[in-house]
Amino acid sequence: MLKDKKSKPKHLGRGLQSLLGPIKLPQGRNNTSQAIPINTINLPPDKELHNSLREIELSRITSNPYQPRTSWDEKELADLAESIRENGIIQPIIVRPKDKGFELIAGERRFRAAKLVSLKTIPALIRQASDDELLELALVENIHRTDLNPIERAQAYKKFLKTFYLTQEDAAKRLGESRTVIANHLRLLDLPSEIKKMLIEGELSMGHARAILGLPTDDLRRKLANRAMAGRLSVREVERLVRKQMESDEKSKRPTPSSSPHIMELERKLSKELGTRVSITTRRNGQRGKITIDFNSLDEFDRITEQFGISILEEA
Repeated sequence: MLKDKKSKPKHLGRGLQSLLGPIKLPQGRNNTSQAIPINTINLPPDKELHNSLREIELSRITSNPYQPRTSWDEKELADLAESIRENGIIQPIIVRPKDKGFELIAGERRFRAAKLVSLKTIPALIRQASDDELLELALVENIHRTDLNPIERAQAYKKFLKTFYLTQEDAAKRLGESRTVIANHLRLLDLPSEIKKMLIEGELSMGHARAILGLPTDDLRRKLANRAMAGRLSVREVERLVRKQMESDEKSKRPTPSSSPHIMELERKLSKELGTRVSITTRRNGQRGKITIDFNSLDEFDRITEQFGISILEEA
């Protein structure tokens, strides 16, 4: 069931909402568009916003140091660059003053694509933002608006938790995510580097990785990941192999009946004394184990317990 949009809570706080607002182009700006279409929520007018839109030299802008994205789809960037070559920059980037230049707050893809087509300047909104706000805005822009690979998303969540000293529950509320989603991504960081690389390059999915995490050792995880990638196994197939491995491990841990003549003689004597089958299993060189006494009915169970001098079953 779809939720009423009016009742949906806002999770960005000040976030990008506080940095955007209705924008009009300064008079005399040479551009084929009459206005810059930015999707915004109705906010109080920002009297400084009109004057904050400027053309800034690309050479004066540095990337957001808190940008969680570490890999970029070259084809997507090339397509965006071609669009910019044909139509120009439709939506400005957002920057903050930094030293003698500017630092990106949002719009990393547009910034990179503009450099690909050798633009000298780019339209930008100049806003004030603290380091904490810069980090949160970068996370919000990417987590909610751009597809990160699972490892980038996991690293973004981890950095968000660490920077703001949040619990997973608090971070989930702040980002508008499920706590389970955050927890599942953070678990990916426990995977071996080889499997992380597969996730980054899209050779394995989040579903594959979650299943592989069920294995107890990194060696087993690597083997299954390579098998899944080479055989193009589905998530369900990987889950089945994990269950099979875990069942095999469980069986190997079960103690096997001892063939020691001494143990076999004890089993025979106990079986004769109790009038039912008795088995003895040992482990750790016979220092530990268990005795299993079979019974086939409640009456037989009562009879056996009475032989031990106890009565467990009560009269009806």
